[in-house]
Amino acid sequence: MLKEFREFALKGNMVDLAIGIIIGAAFSGLVNSVVADLIMPIVGLITGGVDFTNKFIGLGGNVTAASLAQAREQGPVLAYGNFLTLLINFLIVALVLFLVVKGMNRLKRKEEAKPAEAKEVPREEKLLEEIRDLLAKGSSARPGQVPGAGL
Repeated sequence: MLKEFREFALKGNMVDLAIGIIIGAAFSGLVNSVVADLIMPIVGLITGGVDFTNKFIGLGGNVTAASLAQAREQGPVLAYGNFLTLLINFLIVALVLFLVVKGMNRLKRKEEAKPAEAKEVPREEKLLEEIRDLLAKGSSARPGQVPGAGL
């Protein structure tokens, strides 16, 4: 049973999956930084610095707080601003990932489009091709005549 588990755990697919998860976690931090540090400040500038996270509608008459955290303590709230913020973040992350994948696909296509380098044919193959050609040429000789003996 231990042998079967080891074979299962060390299959190429499992190792590839583990590597993919680790790289994905590192890539997630990078994408989150691009969104939070590069794109969201531009979105904030465009929207005039509006903070959507504290936008909510109190569902009870006793919700009078100004911040979402305090309002949640007072009663049920419809936190549409938090949803909008997460939606905007999702769309930006999806756009960044789309651009990354598109760039990688472009690089792959360029790599695939490169012509394969012509291999140098080994000497033995050249000699075999010459022998084949001579035999083919000699097979057109008349019966009883020795091929290549131009008598």
